Amino acid sequence: MVACSTQEQRINLLDDNLSQFSNIYSYGSAEFKDGELILNSTANWFYTTKKEYKNFILTAEVLMPDVSEYSNSGIMFRGQVKPKDDGQEAMGYQAEVDPSERKWSGGLYDQARRQWLHPVHATRSFPDSDFVENYLPAWTDEMASAYRHLDWNQYRIECRGSDIKIFLNGVLTSHVKDTKDSQGFIGLQHHGSELLKTTGVTNNVVRFRNVFITELD
Repeated sequence: MVACSTQEQRINLLDDNLSQFSNIYSYGSAEFKDGELILNSTANWFYTTKKEYKNFILTAEVLMPDVSEYSNSGIMFRGQVKPKDDGQEAMGYQAEVDPSERKWSGGLYDQARRQWLHPVHATRSFPDSDFVENYLPAWTDEMASAYRHLDWNQYRIECRGSDIKIFLNGVLTSHVKDTKDSQGFIGLQHHGSELLKTTGVTNNVVRFRNVFITELD
């Protein structure tokens, strides 16, 4: 028997019907057009896969908008559903997409839980005993410069047990050992547009393309 190649194991998460995704929120919109997933929302929102993944390599390209209002995105992985008084939200590891002057794209955020794991935030980092080790404690100029605004940026997320790596445009930006979650969904984020909320119209859209996942043993 001939073993399947890595290429044959890669699964495209995007299709015309967005059949592998669902919306666990009461808001947010997703459209697939010309090979691109176009996301828009009035508030912080994750468009999540129906399937959960354990060990994998996920690659995706993201393009942020040219807008004056706040824009932010991310790629959640091993995500969980967290109940709220008014519904539910996505919770879990997130590879950051940060076009602001802070330049933390490729950092590791723990959405709706411990917040910043790497790099460390002065007031919004709450690691616990599940955060075992950070192999890249310093946020270097190379990491900060990996993101290219108004261009397609390629993310690569590798999860093997408690070992988690995030690459941005070929630069290793996060590498930690964390035991909090071993399995969960993938979520693609739009952080919300105040302009859309107040006027019903905005060009603050987040675009993803070439979203592939390879499950590992």
